[in-house]
Amino acid sequence: MICVVVVEAWAGELEGLCGRIGGRFGRAEPRRRVAEYVSGLVAGLDRKNGWTLAEQAGEVSPDGMQRLLRRADWDVDGVRDDVRDYVVDRLGDPGAVLIVDDTGFLKKGTRSAGVQRQYSGTAGRTENCQVGTFLAYRSRFGHALIDRELYLPQTWTEDRDRCAAAGIPGEVGFTTKPRQGIAMIERALTGEVPFSWLTADEAYGQVKYLRVWLEQRDEAHVLATKRNDDLVTTDGPGSHGLRDYDWARVEIRVRMWWTPGRGHWLLARRNRTSGELAYYVCYGPRRTSLAQLAAVAGARWAIEECFQQAKQTCGLDDYQVRDWRAWNATHHPVHARLRRPRRRPRRAGKRGSTRTCQDMIGLTVPEIRRLIATLLHRPHPAAFV
Repeated sequence: MICVVVVEAWAGELEGLCGRIGGRFGRAEPRRRVAEYVSGLVAGLDRKNGWTLAEQAGEVSPDGMQRLLRRADWDVDGVRDDVRDYVVDRLGDPGAVLIVDDTGFLKKGTRSAGVQRQYSGTAGRTENCQVGTFLAYRSRFGHALIDRELYLPQTWTEDRDRCAAAGIPGEVGFTTKPRQGIAMIERALTGEVPFSWLTADEAYGQVKYLRVWLEQRDEAHVLATKRNDDLVTTDGPGSHGLRDYDWARVEIRVRMWWTPGRGHWLLARRNRTSGELAYYVCYGPRRTSLAQLAAVAGARWAIEECFQQAKQTCGLDDYQVRDWRAWNATHHPVHARLRRPRRRPRRAGKRGSTRTCQDMIGLTVPEIRRLIATLLHRPHPAAFV
């Protein structure tokens, strides 16, 4: 039996999100259309590009959806911050972990902003692609993407005519992915996003200026690094963790400074089956346990799940736009729109019944998407002629 109350709650979440960002739109038409855009993203469509989203909204061409992303009057970065705050309202927790990572988007041609043959972790090889750097938020209530930056290779930033043709502002220069990570963390700090730890893979963890920047701000972190990274150790015993890995840590000494009440460790993980080793440079409260460090290191995989779900469920891979502004508009953390409400409502039942939706078999995200699209989606084609 379908729990309609849950479906209505999800529809209410979508309506609430659209209401939250409504003030960022200067005109009524894009404000209405963004509701159709968001509804299309959670609808059960095989692909989610300009044509399919327009058809879902009852429009005869993708022009309106593309105009929304490329030229309509609305505050793209303001909506980014609104979506982040929406996530924090529902998943916020002082013990949360921020996760930095990048992902590739395979593209054809040479005109899309930032596209070139470059390594894509998604494909596991060098491909013609765009690469985006993302920030994810993970707490005990769930996880979602909360920020993004499009990576521009130097071959792009050194060719200002090419940048101008792709709509890239003149003041945008080359920025490394770790620097993009710093910019997103700074926005999270400015927005008072509650968290206790930050983690990232070795592409970020081996970058010493990132580690220094975090330590200068007293931000606790567990960052993967390569085995040839230079660290200064002190004498200290290791210990073991649980699950499928053995964990050990040893204290390290940082030459530049030492903060009272804070500790530095090298964390090592060994796969019990293959024997493969992985290493992490850690900084945080001195009383942090080995289990806590291991848990933060393990939290990094939440961003991979965010990428997978956002691409498979919200069409993060299906976009057809080429220019700078449209990429940033398209790559708002759409995965946030699929998170469950923190408290699920009580299901109406027979008198005296205390049965709730939690007593029933949980609906999956694809099932809820189909239910919302079928039962509650209300296109307004006349408004978008």
